[in-house]
Amino acid sequence: MSKYFTTDEAATYLGVTPSRIRQYIAEERLLSKKYGRDHMIKERDLEYFSLNGKKKRGRPSKTSK
Repeated sequence: MSKYFTTDEAATYLGVTPSRIRQYIAEERLLSKKYGRDHMIKERDLEYFSLNGKKKRGRPSKTSK
């Protein structure tokens, strides 16, 4: 049986804000199921996102020619 996280719990898990989690869901980068007004995210999807879905922070590196 899968464990589900709320947006607040997912934010704590990933170390971001709940609004960032909602943004990831809206951008369809993070899968969720909506129950009433709450988004529920599977632990498996959070683990996958934490390894593969987050982008690197900061500016892109310059390419030298």
